[in-house]
Amino acid sequence: MGTFDSFNSRIEKSIIDNWYKDALTDYKGITLQYHDVARKIEKLHILFENSGVVKGDKIAICGRNSANWAVAFFATLTYGAVAVPILHEFNADQIHNIVNHSEAKLLFVGDVIAKTIDTKEMPALEGIVNIPDYSLMESRSEQLTFAREHLNELFGKKYPNAFRQQHVSYYRDSAEELALINYTSGTTGFSKGVMLPYRAIWSNLDFFMDAIGKHIPQGSNTLSILPMAHMYGMAVEFIFPFCHGCHLFFLTRLPSPAIIAQAFADVKPAIVISVPLIIDKIIRKKVFPLVQNSKMKLLMSMPMINKKIKQKICERVHEVFGGNAYEAVVGGAALNQEIESFLKGIDFPITVIYGATECAPVITFSDHKDFVPGSCGTAVSHMEVKIQSPDPENVPGEVLARGTNVMLGYYKNEEATKEAIDSEGWYHTGDLGTMSRDGHLFIRGRIKNMLLGANGQNIYPEEIEDKLNSMTLVNESLVLQRNEKLIALVYPDFEEAHAMGLNNADLEEIMEQNRIELNTAMPSYCKLSAIKLHDEEFAKTSKKSIKRYLYKDIEL
Repeated sequence: MGTFDSFNSRIEKSIIDNWYKDALTDYKGITLQYHDVARKIEKLHILFENSGVVKGDKIAICGRNSANWAVAFFATLTYGAVAVPILHEFNADQIHNIVNHSEAKLLFVGDVIAKTIDTKEMPALEGIVNIPDYSLMESRSEQLTFAREHLNELFGKKYPNAFRQQHVSYYRDSAEELALINYTSGTTGFSKGVMLPYRAIWSNLDFFMDAIGKHIPQGSNTLSILPMAHMYGMAVEFIFPFCHGCHLFFLTRLPSPAIIAQAFADVKPAIVISVPLIIDKIIRKKVFPLVQNSKMKLLMSMPMINKKIKQKICERVHEVFGGNAYEAVVGGAALNQEIESFLKGIDFPITVIYGATECAPVITFSDHKDFVPGSCGTAVSHMEVKIQSPDPENVPGEVLARGTNVMLGYYKNEEATKEAIDSEGWYHTGDLGTMSRDGHLFIRGRIKNMLLGANGQNIYPEEIEDKLNSMTLVNESLVLQRNEKLIALVYPDFEEAHAMGLNNADLEEIMEQNRIELNTAMPSYCKLSAIKLHDEEFAKTSKKSIKRYLYKDIEL
């Protein structure tokens, strides 16, 4: 590990150095400057102190992305308490489970979440605080009630001559100290609370400050689309830009493709951070219709004109993402190979990041200038990566990671911790991959998703799905195995189909043609026996990957 200089000191320094600059904006809403953030953090510290919260107490935060969510999170860590960020997409029972399992003392909730939870189901909580204005939704402590009712008075007594930069002084954390618990699931039986120490959060930040920070001027605009309660969004879209002195814009509403496209145009972010699904939909809806026509294909086939056309297309893609991005970083799941090839073909600066919640989250990354198609970069600083295989270049094996980013373990679950981290400190990701001689990692699929062919061949359904997803009228797909036969469930592009006047019978015929075409490009043991239509979008995780387990036993 490099020289650990306290994670909280990075927050403190950014606030002091950027005191009068814009910091956090709710898209189409309020803006907080760095000094406003500092003032709100200080008020929450006073609230914590006067309501009996002590260092190490757990504070849960659940709500959609917003400036006040960000403040509550930073206030928790800089006080020395342990943050428990909860995905706002979890249902009420899942939220109750996490609050109870984590032994949270306080819960911050967004306005939508406040209407769904049942306070009686969380008996150990001392209070629930509304994120939008930090008012009390419920208090079970006289100390908390008094502290909130007299907060402005207490703040005024502590800082009678105004709150200034010299007053910003935060808790000095140590490397192995617990910073936050991030839950990979909200379900009681499957809930794993990933315990992340300050060193892991610091290490991710330290890497990004060097790898991306040198390409993005301080004060640049960034757009936060991914949930901040998910480690990918938290580390790359929230913590890094804030500590780099950027102006963060939060999409506080459900981020539909139309809203995201408009936000890119308005914010003009200096970097694009996304999951594949968003990039895929934007390219297919906003770009492909302009370039996939006979005239454009003819021009692209002319060597003398090809380069100029590619340049124009690349400029168009840049415009779609706001026109100011140094690069687009895609993570959370695999990027569709057709989309990746298209973007690389026009020299658009695209790159792929790989990680896990257990590594806070980054394991591998390469700048777009070093990006190898199909890969997800090389090991980041402070980390080692290896493939558990006799021939890592050619034979897929489990991806193992070791270093500063790795978690302490799973909260209250020593058995699961021992399964995930071996005696030599290697974290077993559960992903299958290969690695080139120069260290570029290629993910082949999840071990638990791997299927076994009739003659013992390893089948990676993700690779089949990736090709199928690029075929006619396929929105997304899921490959399942039934009695040694492979069957694909396909959720078609119904909107496009209806616009073309096609019915389900037409779609079934098109999917059969897709199946025949796909099978010609696949080895015999990977050929599909059938494609079945699925009439609704597949359920997904927060990082927009399909919840495969829900469809494992579906009738076909």
